Amino acid sequence: MIKHLFATFLISMVPVVELRGGLPYGIALGLDYPVALLAALIGNMIPAPVVIRYARSALEWLRKKSAWLDRMVSALERRAHLKGRMVRKYRALGLCILVAIPLPGTGVWTGALVAAFLGMRIKQAVPAIFVGLCIAAGIMTAVTYGVIHLV
Repeated sequence: MIKHLFATFLISMVPVVELRGGLPYGIALGLDYPVALLAALIGNMIPAPVVIRYARSALEWLRKKSAWLDRMVSALERRAHLKGRMVRKYRALGLCILVAIPLPGTGVWTGALVAAFLGMRIKQAVPAIFVGLCIAAGIMTAVTYGVIHLV
């Protein structure tokens, strides 16, 4: 059980996959729902404050390494700014909604990057991201159990 719990935790930390992949994975392995949910929530939230705090510095450092990395960072920044329109307008509520939609290109990592690029404080961004993550967890629970009961 510990192995499955740790795998659920680690999968939920991975960008793009996040809780959307970790929670169904944990449930599919036979973890009790509350255990899988807790592992996925914690695993997905751990990177958020780190990304918010250090993303801009890390990306600036990468820019200086090569022209190719500079282009890659610029593309990432453009995507974050496009996703950040709603967040710029509605601040914490917009960030919560961005994270809550369990689709590719949304989630905790994207929300944390958008918060970093918009200069949001960790104290404002992390609670909004967590509430959005809880909403996404509810949606993923409904989808996961719907699929399990169809099969």
